[in-house]
Amino acid sequence: MNILIIGGNGQLGQTLSRTAPDHIDFKSLDLPEFDITNSENVATVVGKEKPDVIINASAYTAVDKAEEEPELAFAVNATGPGNLAVAAKNTGSRLIHISTDYVFDGTACTPYQPDAPCTPLGVYGRTKRQGEINVQEALDDYVIIRTSWLYSQYGNNFVLTMLRLMQEREELKVVCDQVGSPTWASTLAMAIWAVIEKPNLNGIYHWSDAGVASWYDFTVAIQEEAYHLGLLNKPIPISPIRSDAFPTPAKRPSYSVLDCMQSWHEFEANPMHWRTALKEMLSSISRR
Repeated sequence: MNILIIGGNGQLGQTLSRTAPDHIDFKSLDLPEFDITNSENVATVVGKEKPDVIINASAYTAVDKAEEEPELAFAVNATGPGNLAVAAKNTGSRLIHISTDYVFDGTACTPYQPDAPCTPLGVYGRTKRQGEINVQEALDDYVIIRTSWLYSQYGNNFVLTMLRLMQEREELKVVCDQVGSPTWASTLAMAIWAVIEKPNLNGIYHWSDAGVASWYDFTVAIQEEAYHLGLLNKPIPISPIRSDAFPTPAKRPSYSVLDCMQSWHEFEANPMHWRTALKEMLSSISRR
């Protein structure tokens, strides 16, 4: 099976490359050789490779900066997936596109189903939702996987940022009124490889690690696990604060828990609790 991983330098792209099954042949692409926003470049490369499956792990993920750069965010998150979808249709390739919990506004009080109405709050969420629509309009054979609070030992993400701040500061204040499900890139990669083995799957799915947490809960767990593993010299005080005490350019959903029951069943991939996944990820850093 021939796979193209788009966004290969990102945290999910790197994880996919490192977890690919032995029977999979893959090529990982990213800037500058592959520009998802350039339709001619996309058509040329995909036409040459003729992959069985394209995994779009690329995205503009700077949520706050997207408010200042809406055109760039739209190009990467909306136009880019559309370009991939058109190229996939022309080559008969299957497309797996990764999306986000930020397509929802966070006003729900129970986990979001895949068919729940999408009313994103900011530029990032709106561009990711338009990317989903562009894929759906261009293709019949696609899988869109929405995930949440993604982190890994690679790139820039919340866990690595908190580890750095815990070493630099004497205390931290973290919002406690935004709730979601942290997701390790390795468990998401596992889910994606499972989907590839199931060609009959089609449509929108949700995938995150099991359980829920606030950003405050997540931060406390990061410190506890990291200190136990010797990644931190000492624990520091961590205080919960409300979102209005920490204003940001982009408004974030206060509740973005995804209902993943269908995916856990159809992917035949057992979920891992987010705290267990976090411990495994931090353990991998401590072994370096």
